[in-house]
Amino acid sequence: MNHRSRKRIREAKKAARPELRGSREWMAENLSETFDLSPEIVNNNVERVDVRSLTRDEFIERFERPYKPVVLTHTQDHWRAKEKWTLDRLKRKYRNQKFKCGEDNDGYSVKMKMKYYVEYCETNKDDSPLYIFDSSFGEHAKKKKLLGDYEVPNFFNDDLFKYAGEPKRPPYRWIVIGPARSGTGIHIDPLGTSAWNSLVSGHKRWCLFPTSAPRELVKVSSQDGGKQQDEAITWFKLIYPRTQQPTWPQQYRPLEILQRPGDTVFVPGGWWHVVLNLDTTIAVTQNFCSPVNFPIVWHKTVRGRPKLSKKWYRALKQHRPELAEVADAVDLKKDTGFASDSSSSDSSSSSSDSVSSSSSDSDSEEERGNNRKRRRHLSRSPVSRRRCGCGEDTARDVCENKEHHSHSGSPRR
Repeated sequence: MNHRSRKRIREAKKAARPELRGSREWMAENLSETFDLSPEIVNNNVERVDVRSLTRDEFIERFERPYKPVVLTHTQDHWRAKEKWTLDRLKRKYRNQKFKCGEDNDGYSVKMKMKYYVEYCETNKDDSPLYIFDSSFGEHAKKKKLLGDYEVPNFFNDDLFKYAGEPKRPPYRWIVIGPARSGTGIHIDPLGTSAWNSLVSGHKRWCLFPTSAPRELVKVSSQDGGKQQDEAITWFKLIYPRTQQPTWPQQYRPLEILQRPGDTVFVPGGWWHVVLNLDTTIAVTQNFCSPVNFPIVWHKTVRGRPKLSKKWYRALKQHRPELAEVADAVDLKKDTGFASDSSSSDSSSSSSDSVSSSSSDSDSEEERGNNRKRRRHLSRSPVSRRRCGCGEDTARDVCENKEHHSHSGSPRR
């Protein structure tokens, strides 16, 4: 690695994680040598279904309506990404394009050119490395070519947020690239949305908990986690062993997934989930609102994004009047019954798009791992306000955060 590469990587790391001072603190626990990333240790206990023998109606009735996670196979059989999304090819084609790999304390994106990030990916020994979690690739003249390399699985293509208009809708799709030990801290996706995550290469380790799992049970405390509180690897090091003890509540035993290349994980709205990369991974993930989860998403959007909800409602009235009727019937005074990350109360973090006073986890997938940074920024701010992932200045007690991923902001998963 030459001097310029080292300098750019050092600058990005300093901007994204200023609390870690120097390489010693980035590698303080020597997890690259001591943490077990073996796929064999994953207790793979989530149902796997071949989509070639699954209809859309069957998917809805078996998984989406009952809010049941599932791993779908053969969703990528015709994707060009299977051949085109390798580190080497991405480095050559997008070498000078910048991708988001974190956020600074003021909420601005920290970006790195692909050529430098690939070098970092291949050489780092950090305990919890920087992680590309970029939601803007589809809006960039050159990077948007990535959109042509994959297709949204047909189970998820009726995304009702499309009626809100592309510029106004919350961030919803991310290209996700990270080395071993990077990942997404535990969170609930924003605004009650569900998500799908398709892994093109590498292996991911997932743990999921139902929406009823208490936040204090599944989250890492600041006392235990320290400067690495929001990192996925910290969760697996500290919380996962507790889930295997007899004292852990049986109703909250985790669902576990070893996601392999070609697998698509469906995460229903409201489910807590944490994701760790076991090796270098490349994936795409999207959050969505469907007719099934619409009542919950509508409730949270009206509460958290009132301006967006008005525009969305007008569009639904025109294009999907039956759903406008559903919106009219939603009782906004009742609790949705969906837990929230509630990060905003002490804070978010990851992706950030959700902003609901009822507190669902988030803001858009990109801010997932930034709870720590926002807390620090808020403590210095003369006014208790912050810029949430939805791009609006929102009072602290109104905007919720999504912890989507350790360093960027995610789905986001």
